[in-house]
Amino acid sequence: MGAVRADDDYDYLFKVVIIGDSGVGKSNLLSRFTRNEFHLDSKSTIGVEFATRSIQHDNKIIKAQIWDTAGQERYRAITSAYYRGAVGALLVYDISKRLTFDNVERWLKELRTHADPSIVVMLVGNKCDLKHLQAVLTEHAKGFAEREKLAFIETSALDSTNVDVAFESILVDIYNIVTRKALDQGEPPKPAHNTISLNDPAAPAKKSGGCC
Repeated sequence: MGAVRADDDYDYLFKVVIIGDSGVGKSNLLSRFTRNEFHLDSKSTIGVEFATRSIQHDNKIIKAQIWDTAGQERYRAITSAYYRGAVGALLVYDISKRLTFDNVERWLKELRTHADPSIVVMLVGNKCDLKHLQAVLTEHAKGFAEREKLAFIETSALDSTNVDVAFESILVDIYNIVTRKALDQGEPPKPAHNTISLNDPAAPAKKSGGCC
């Protein structure tokens, strides 16, 4: 499996949302995966930011359309609309801030309220470069993920640890589900069209500075 950058040539298009409290590093996970960038002085996202990147798997090109929803409470009513069409979600907390993990359950409940029931969800403990400040034990987070039937990984957008692995894993999981469903129904696998097009007039075009 390798990364490819051709933006218009793809077999599958999957919408993935990144959710979690403000300040956990959602925007830098997005920028690290899609542009290999990290900004220490970035500001909190207002509204929504999105970017794309494609990977190659099983001789297919899978294009990810990744949406970074704002974590601040005052934007929650706005961001709920962005779950529409999402087939994957990264639920992010900061391993050095216990409260961000305590709020994961609330985010998961909101996700399951607004998103498709079959959405693939990965719990992501970000900022694993701050192990010396770790406030959420890996075993505890892993246990929560197992109970809720979520995938789990720890990442660092700062030093790139597991960032590509996290995104590529969830995209491959979605691909496997889509192709398996097609085979179960006796149909040849075909591209998924249940994503919001970047050209959709209802899709917000505004982007602003990222969050950590």
